[in-house]
Amino acid sequence: MNVANLRPFPAHFVLQDLTAITGPVFELKKNARQEEAYRYVKQWFKDLQVYPEPEERRFLSHAFDLYAGLSFPDADVQHLETCISFVLWAFSFDDLSDEGEYQSKPERVQVGVDISMEVLNNPELPAPKFKYAAMLHDIWRRVRSTASPGACNRFKKAVESWMNSQVEQAGNTVPSLDEFINLRRRTTGGEMVEAMVEYSLDITVPEHVWDHPILVGLSKAAIDIMTWPNDLCSFNKEQSDNDSQNLVFCVMLERDVGLQHAVDIVTTMLADRVKEYVKLKAQLPSFGEEVDSELRRYFIAFEHYVQGVIVWLYNPSRYFRGMDVTNKKAMIMPIYPRAEDAVVSAATRTRAVNKPIRTRPKTRRYSNDFGSFLRPLFTPILLCCL
Repeated sequence: MNVANLRPFPAHFVLQDLTAITGPVFELKKNARQEEAYRYVKQWFKDLQVYPEPEERRFLSHAFDLYAGLSFPDADVQHLETCISFVLWAFSFDDLSDEGEYQSKPERVQVGVDISMEVLNNPELPAPKFKYAAMLHDIWRRVRSTASPGACNRFKKAVESWMNSQVEQAGNTVPSLDEFINLRRRTTGGEMVEAMVEYSLDITVPEHVWDHPILVGLSKAAIDIMTWPNDLCSFNKEQSDNDSQNLVFCVMLERDVGLQHAVDIVTTMLADRVKEYVKLKAQLPSFGEEVDSELRRYFIAFEHYVQGVIVWLYNPSRYFRGMDVTNKKAMIMPIYPRAEDAVVSAATRTRAVNKPIRTRPKTRRYSNDFGSFLRPLFTPILLCCL
């Protein structure tokens, strides 16, 4: 589908409270060990020198430690350190093709994928110089130290699938809606997340159980539920960055509707998907007392992950450019100007006062007031625990 066929964007659109749609089914919880674990991981990330300053400071301002704290709330410090490291690696590598130096350059992404896959296939080799692969090298070592063979195998396959999806995504074409939903399950790293949830609590489930149709259906539904809110919250930023890899774009093109109509369609799709998840979970058969117990632990943990991610999406610094997100019932989102529009506008203003035209790297404004948003969410939880 061709983005040139998009209907013109309005001046703004309305975004509903997505956490209220998922919250009744997916519980929110925060890991009390988050700050302790992040102290080690932050220094680990800085030592790798993935970004120069000030890019490193901007990247870390997105509260990825909170992302992991909400997503792996029951992990111990050792496992949480690995989970936070995994989050930093995944987001930094993903940004290479989304908005970084590899955007729309699948051939360059492929080189990074090849180096990273060598890490997974030959973990005993020294860490490579490619910094993103060096991060993965250390994470893979830690995962293998405690995870079950099945979880390790799933993690390895999931990373390969996710990385190959990054190559496909770097082409920056818009597929059909059904094709995009399938691709999006891979680009969001859903199967990697499932393996990391297993690792975070050292859950052990026999291999054949994961292949049961109900578990396969639950996996797809849960990944969709944590992914579609991402597309809704990130749409404004992505259209501004000229990134069309978004479910809202797909709906606009395939159904030939305006932006608000597409946002409402995706929001309804999300609500319907939550209902489908509940129905599927009610059909889950018994695999014996021991396996059932492990599956209960897994689903509680994965549901924590899903809701944690959706809550974290409202971080003002990542997608909302400093907006007040405390009242999410019907947020009015002004359309952000596209990158080239901002450059043209700046050039026009400069010419008007007869000054030389200078171009500057694209910068973003961030807010550190995410704590004010989270306090009302966690206050009821804390009161219940007293």
